[in-house]
Formats: sequence, structure tokens, C-alpha cells
Amino acid sequence: MFVKVNGMSVIGMDSYPVSVEVDTSQGLPQFATVGLPDASVKESRDRIKAAIKNSGYRFPRSHVTINLAPADIKKEGTGFDLPIAVGILAAEELIKEENLRDCLFIGELSLDGSIKGVNGVLPAAFKARETGIKSIFVPEENAAEAAMVEGINAMPVQTLPDVVEFLEGRKEINPLALDINKIFQKTNKYDLDFNEIKGQKQAKRALEIAAAGGHNVLMLGPPGSGKSMLAKRLPTILPDLSFDEAIEVTKVFSIAGFLNKDETLMAVRPFRAPHHTISDAGLVGGGQTPRPGEISLAHLGVLFLDELPEFKKNVLEALRQPLEDGTITITRSSVTASFPAKFMLVAAMNPCPCGYFGDRVHTCRCTPQQIRHYQSKISGPLLDRIDLHIEVPSVKYRALSEKETGESSAAVKERVNKARDLQNKRFESNGVLCNARMTEKQIQAFCRIDEEAHKLIEMAIEKLGLSARAVNRILKVSRTIADLENDASIKTSHVAEAIQYRSLDRGLI
Repeated sequence: MFVKVNGMSVIGMDSYPVSVEVDTSQGLPQFATVGLPDASVKESRDRIKAAIKNSGYRFPRSHVTINLAPADIKKEGTGFDLPIAVGILAAEELIKEENLRDCLFIGELSLDGSIKGVNGVLPAAFKARETGIKSIFVPEENAAEAAMVEGINAMPVQTLPDVVEFLEGRKEINPLALDINKIFQKTNKYDLDFNEIKGQKQAKRALEIAAAGGHNVLMLGPPGSGKSMLAKRLPTILPDLSFDEAIEVTKVFSIAGFLNKDETLMAVRPFRAPHHTISDAGLVGGGQTPRPGEISLAHLGVLFLDELPEFKKNVLEALRQPLEDGTITITRSSVTASFPAKFMLVAAMNPCPCGYFGDRVHTCRCTPQQIRHYQSKISGPLLDRIDLHIEVPSVKYRALSEKETGESSAAVKERVNKARDLQNKRFESNGVLCNARMTEKQIQAFCRIDEEAHKLIEMAIEKLGLSARAVNRILKVSRTIADLENDASIKTSHVAEAIQYRSLDRGLI
């Protein structure tokens, strides 16, 4: 007997409908899977056999052939266990084939017939709705993901017999219903606040500019000056995620398998802080079957790289293209996958190996050669892609002991939101989110400066040796400073402030 069951394969950020074709015929008992399956799909044979047997059903004593169509797309993951098992039981006439129409099945089977969670359910549910699927049967722990998609019934199932009995009308399973707006509002909160930072007025001003324009930041200062503290609080002053943006971020975490079971929706901007021992594949994504790396997990949020010179050079250089394009494409012999990577890069480093060069209290033990070698670990092309270089000095005791708190995240965010509103109006038809993402043509259109400002930039080029890319960065930051002050035109004072955020261009020694 021949039966078709709907399945789904996830490659990159895209989902592809897969038709699980099951054929049982006379012959020696055999279980063959074709259609470009990977090792995890091939191994499903023994899991499915045991799950069917331990669920109280008889596995067919005949030739069983499974075809995963289309056969030119590689199939990977354990999510095909459930549709294959359902197809086999339907071929044995334990399930009526007509009951499988307009249904999608995703799930991994345990040997006892229970259904375990899998990755990538959210993008699969969106694709299922596009293809006209009415119901999606998913593991109970993934049901909330599927329920985020309106217009499709998310059916939570715990065991294989649950699926069979429901399809045959012997058991009732209610689709999971969620109040999406309530979930969005509930999870849209931060535990940190900007007013917890003592002193560092200049650094806080620079981070406000960075948040307003979506600019990349490099903080330079001695150990204990508060660089990590500043970075962790940056998401609290960024504009709130829209619902569509939250769904986009949640998709990435779902595919990566990092979605918290208790957190149905990623409603706050992600903050990722990988250790400096990370590989290039871990940072930008990779693997035999490409998976999102830290830059994609930081999509629409913040990627914090502490102790920047300690990262491997090839890892840092891999950042250059995603910083420009906002996306990363990973190509392997059998598959090509693209992941979003529109993140704010926030990096931190000490000024020298010992960390105290230029410090007012501690004496630096490093030679000029050691300092130059340490700073040179950050290549010029990477520095060009960082808009603001912020010097973060050590904080004096008097500033730390002050009872008076600074501005709250809410107060700073209000100004940031006003600046972003101006940018949204400016770029509404161009698909640009913020000033940092302006194209060359948009820079010419929106970053016009007077002759005095031109002379100031010319002087900076001569003294600092700025590249054309660095000049564009200065213009973008100037535009953001003007937006924060609600100025339609860029003034010389805005350009002067933007130039001062290029510490490493002028050199520290």
C-alpha cells in the first residue's frame, strides 16, 4: 500500500515542504529510506520500529520503502520520525489516509513511543500555513512555538498512540491557543537599568548615540572601569522590538535549538557575549549542515566581544562581511544557507597587555612595542567598520560613592526613540532601519555638511590617516547626533563630536 504524509525540512532560515511517501509491498522484511537523508534520518529506522512496537502496534513484516520528496534537497534532523511512523501505520490501515490531508507532522520518537521536541518548529509552522496546511501535530514542548502562527491549529501530542487515536476519532486533542499580545507584553522587560552606572558620562553619551543610530562601538579602558557593565545595559536603551522583529529573532533561536521552553517569544533584544576562545564557525555559523552562529543569535540585538584582541584573528576578520551586509551566507558541498545578522557590535579591550596604559592610578608595565603589538591585533579594516571608539577611564571613588543616581534607561530610551522616529520617516521607502545602515547614495543625500565641516574632516584625514570608509562612518554618526538634537542639518559641532570618537585612528602612543 502507498501513503503520503506531510513533513517539513528546515535549511537556514527557510522551510521546505517534504512529502513523506511510504510504500509497503510483498518481499523480505526490509526498511529502506531514500530521498537524500542524512545520518540522523537513517538512524530513525530503529527508533521508529521500537516506538511502533512499544506503542502496541505491529510493525509490518514486509518490504517498507520511505521516500522523502523532493529527493534533491538534503533531509536532516529527527523531526521526520513522527511523519514516517504515521505513514507506516496508515499503510497498515490503522489510520485512514483521508484523515492525513491538510495535516503536518513533526517530532522525534523515543523508543517507548513518546514524542520529543525538535528544533525549527516556528519557521516550519509559518511555511505550513503558506502551503494551506490546516493542522500541525508537534511535540507538546514545541506546541507554544507553533501556536504563535495564526490561522493554523497547533496540536500538542505526547505519544504516538495520541496521534493515532485522535486521527481515528477515539481521542480529543484541543489545539493550543495563546494570547500572543499578552505574552509579548509580559516578556518585554529588562532586569538591568542605565541608572546603575556611576560616572562615565562621556561613555554613556557615546552609547546613547550608538543606540540612536545603531552604530558599532569599541570601548577602551583599564580593567574594572565598567566596560562590561555599560555593554550589558545597552539593550535597555534600544527601541523595543516590534512584534514582527520578535518573531524574526524567535525563528533564529528556534532553529538553533536555544529557545527557552518557558519563553515562547523573544520579546527583548538579544544580548550575546561569546568567550574569546570561540571558533569562526561558532561566531558566524557553520557545520556540515549550517547552523546559526553568535552573530545571527544577536540579530536585532547586541553582540558583545569582551577582550577583543584575545579573539583569534580569523574569527575577527570573519565579522567584516556580516557587519556590512547584515546577513551571512554559508555554503557547503550539499547545501547553502543564509542567516540574518543585523546586530550592533559592542567590543571592549584594554589599552595594553597589562591593562593600565594611561591609567591615573596604576602604573603600566608594558613597553611601547608591546602596546603597539597588542593594539595591532585589531586590523584596520575591522576598525573602519566600528563607528565609535570610546575611552572608558577608571572611575574615581567619589563618583562611585555618590548617592545620586544617573538617568534611567527609560529616560535615555525616550530620546533614542525620537531619533529613531526621524530615521524611520527618512528611510521609510528604502528598507533601512537606522543611520548606521545608510548606503553611499543615502549618505550623499542625507549627510550634507557645510564648508567649515568639510575643512574639519579634511584636517582629520590628514592627521589621523582616515580611510574613505572611516569618513563615511563619521558622517553617519554626525547625522545621528543631529537627530538626537532634532536638527534637520548637520552642524560643525556634530561633526567635531563624531571625529572625537575615533580614538584608535589617532593612536594612543
